[in-house]
Amino acid sequence: MTTSVTPIAPERTALLLMDFQPAILAAVADSEKLLERARTALSWARSENVRVVYVRVAFASDDYSAVPTRNKTFAAVAANRFLADGSPEAEIHDSLEVREGDIVVRKTRVGAFSTTDLYAGLHGEGIDTLVMAGISTAGVVLSTLRDAADEDYRLYVLADATADPDPEVHRVLTEKVFPHQADVIGTDDLWALSGREPLV
Repeated sequence: MTTSVTPIAPERTALLLMDFQPAILAAVADSEKLLERARTALSWARSENVRVVYVRVAFASDDYSAVPTRNKTFAAVAANRFLADGSPEAEIHDSLEVREGDIVVRKTRVGAFSTTDLYAGLHGEGIDTLVMAGISTAGVVLSTLRDAADEDYRLYVLADATADPDPEVHRVLTEKVFPHQADVIGTDDLWALSGREPLV
């Protein structure tokens, strides 16, 4: 975790809540605690007028046929018709309130940018800072962080609102890898990030 937090400009900031879906939550330990921290981040974003972005992975029928067998991550997903768009397993978890005006993107690969128009949407709104949370640390969070860093975003990763099926992978990424491109913070740091005291 960072020891100090430099305040951000909320109007140029987006909170990315990524892959908080029942099927993916089932792969990590303490999913309820993870969701609680995601809700904390969401409450912070609502109170500070930070843009809320939901990212989810889901496949329409045509998407399955577009996955080549050489794709180690998604070939089995396609073969088993897993994470079908419209299925309960692929929806955003119902404890995370999606409001009118939130950005919701559907992806068919790991990162939040590669198969969506998210970058264009954020760029068009003048957003230059991203606060990220999601599952898994080695999946959507890592891929999105790398892409966003190459697009020169200012980046924060919420270590306690991010999880991986392998806790050691999570530790190495948040302690050793991510700090080279992002500030790694906790949900308790969010109000300091926007220059305010926590809401009681």
